[in-house]
Amino acid sequence: MWGVLCVRVRGCSVLRGAVGVCRRSLVNLVKAQLRAGAGESPARGCAQAAGRSLSEPRYRLLFFGSDDFAVESLKRLHQSRGDGALVDLLEVVTLSNSVPVQKYAEQHELRVHNWPDVDFSGQFDVGVVVSFGCLLKEHVISRFPYGILNIHPSLLPRWRGPAPVFHTVLHGDALTGVSIMQIRPKRFDVGPILSQELYPVPEKITAEELGASLAVLGAQLLIDTLRNLPERIANKREQSKEGATFAPKVNSSMSYLVWEEQTCAEIDQLYRALGYRIPLRTMWMGRPIKLLDFVGRSQPCMTGSHCAAVPGSLFYQKELNTLLVCCKDGWVGFRTIKLKKKLSAADFYNGYLHHSVNNRQFQSYRERPTGHSTTPLLLNTGVH
Repeated sequence: MWGVLCVRVRGCSVLRGAVGVCRRSLVNLVKAQLRAGAGESPARGCAQAAGRSLSEPRYRLLFFGSDDFAVESLKRLHQSRGDGALVDLLEVVTLSNSVPVQKYAEQHELRVHNWPDVDFSGQFDVGVVVSFGCLLKEHVISRFPYGILNIHPSLLPRWRGPAPVFHTVLHGDALTGVSIMQIRPKRFDVGPILSQELYPVPEKITAEELGASLAVLGAQLLIDTLRNLPERIANKREQSKEGATFAPKVNSSMSYLVWEEQTCAEIDQLYRALGYRIPLRTMWMGRPIKLLDFVGRSQPCMTGSHCAAVPGSLFYQKELNTLLVCCKDGWVGFRTIKLKKKLSAADFYNGYLHHSVNNRQFQSYRERPTGHSTTPLLLNTGVH
């Protein structure tokens, strides 16, 4: 039987990339290489000295993680501890005393190492990295006979980088998933894939909701991968050079709207990707304001001069208590505006727009190119 890489779709197996080599031979080769390298790694030598077979699914595991996404995998690993269980030993590496992984480890009496002061005397078999944020060097990776595994919430090579879930929602991807890979030194997210599971992106889901779902999926896939680790390593697949995209960190400048360039759908995606962390913002009378309680695409009931609205123009929909803003291909609505304090759409209209003709427009915001003044460029799209 020929070896293949297994990619699952919500529990169903899909075959990808026949490698053209007998699976059993590959698995045996990996095991033989691990045993032959006993002199290179303390973990390898300790496993043999203790009479343990590395083919048995029991691991001494060192977990590197930080945030809530990582906690889900740590929980599953902790639940897999005990006599005869998948995990024989579990210790944790964190970056700060305040991160969720640190708190979980302390609550469950797991030994914690504060990076970079890691004690490797436990002689671990495999490492697991989830949302850690630090590049591990080759001398660290080489301490683990099975290498270090990484759970990444995307279908690599799509959305390599620190914010894959955010960019999945921002760009309106219909399909995402989780990848388990072996990490390599010097670059993030380029290692060979051991397993993947696909996940169709539900309509109108937020990045926060999607991240929570992928955390559970990733934890399940990690356990499945560990149970078949020698076979998964034997059948690992290098990432394709085609279709690679980068998911840079989220920053507050992404929350500013450019009304003449962004469509209703793009603003909706930005709100679902970012709104739970950073409110959408725009400029009004030279100062930034926050737009809250997004209601999506809306159609104002307008007559006369309102029909000639340009991007950034404002219209108060009294029946729905919603402030509508004209964008590239239509109107979007918000029910709350924040200046110094939160105001309902009605309060903002009555207090600032009702008696004004010249200020019924939001202005787009753009930063100047790098190396120039940091003063924002206000894109006045005309006065309604």
